[in-house]
Amino acid sequence: MKKGSTLFLKIAVIFIGLPVLAMALFLLPQIAGEANEAAQRGSDVAYVVYGILLVMYISVVPFYFALYQSFNLLSYIDKNQAFSDFSVQALKKIKICAIIISGLYVLAVPLVFILAEIDDAPGLGIIALLFVFAPLVIAVFAAVLQRLLQEAINIKSENDLTV
Repeated sequence: MKKGSTLFLKIAVIFIGLPVLAMALFLLPQIAGEANEAAQRGSDVAYVVYGILLVMYISVVPFYFALYQSFNLLSYIDKNQAFSDFSVQALKKIKICAIIISGLYVLAVPLVFILAEIDDAPGLGIIALLFVFAPLVIAVFAAVLQRLLQEAINIKSENDLTV
């Protein structure tokens, strides 16, 4: 396979990471500053916002690790190592990262419901559930790909032994 055949996908992985980086560097600190001002005025809402922000900051780490593993997977494809144990391990790590992210947001859902109750914004709870289920879809997809790839590797090794 040509080296640049996955170039578009590698660029897409980079562009997926850029909005999250911008959010972590610019938007979340601004929200934290506003929550800090609210805490100084004696509002209990600030502590709920701090909990949500903490979950969001922690979830950035497995997100970028999963992006790194995606980039590695595309590099394995470029090197004609798509059907290798390295690819299976990369998919397994992506699956684990997605499960961790989903679990973190499951912990944040009660805080979002408290915030939605205070602000009288019922749609906020549905948006919070989106952050729980989207990583789960990615985890299921990675698990299916991991299983299919492992079976393809097993079939390939059996065929190599019979020839």
